[in-house]
Amino acid sequence: MEVFLILYIKPYRRENAVLYARKWAFSQNPLFGDYGKLGGNCTNFVSQCVYAGACRMNYTPVFGWYYISDEDRSASWTGVDFFYNFIIGNSGVGPWGEEVSADMIESGDVIQLGREGEGYYHSLLVVGFEGDVPLIAAQTDNALDRALDSYTYDYARYIKIRGVRVKGTDTSDCFESVYEGKAISTGMM
Repeated sequence: MEVFLILYIKPYRRENAVLYARKWAFSQNPLFGDYGKLGGNCTNFVSQCVYAGACRMNYTPVFGWYYISDEDRSASWTGVDFFYNFIIGNSGVGPWGEEVSADMIESGDVIQLGREGEGYYHSLLVVGFEGDVPLIAAQTDNALDRALDSYTYDYARYIKIRGVRVKGTDTSDCFESVYEGKAISTGMM
């Protein structure tokens, strides 16, 4: 007998993602590992920001999006392309989004930069705008309110976070505990 899970949609709290980015852009939240010397910390940082706005991880083995510890995390938490594939393809619990044109992004959305011959290599969180130019927060090359047009890249993809799927009418909120560096909610919601 197959059991179907009913998922409900709650809003992605963009303001929380941005507040988190502003607090931690130049330092490391002690709750999470630092992958700066292992290829880069940018997607780990963006995942933390998106988590602060979603308060929901997806613990599906291999294809989910979660961080429990350095030894127990999904590839999508720290890998540029894995993050993209999860967010764009997620139909289960957690945040989901879609690739959009540059003029459709908002604060709290994600931009990934690419180079010819290298592919996509850097994840950034949009924290505001100066005119039409996105201002970003990032780690590896720590930045806050840096104009996107100050980067050198060949192409970019723009990921709009559309919402968060939860089981039942779950209304739990992780923001304060993760923002303050006190705890990561490990509830398997």
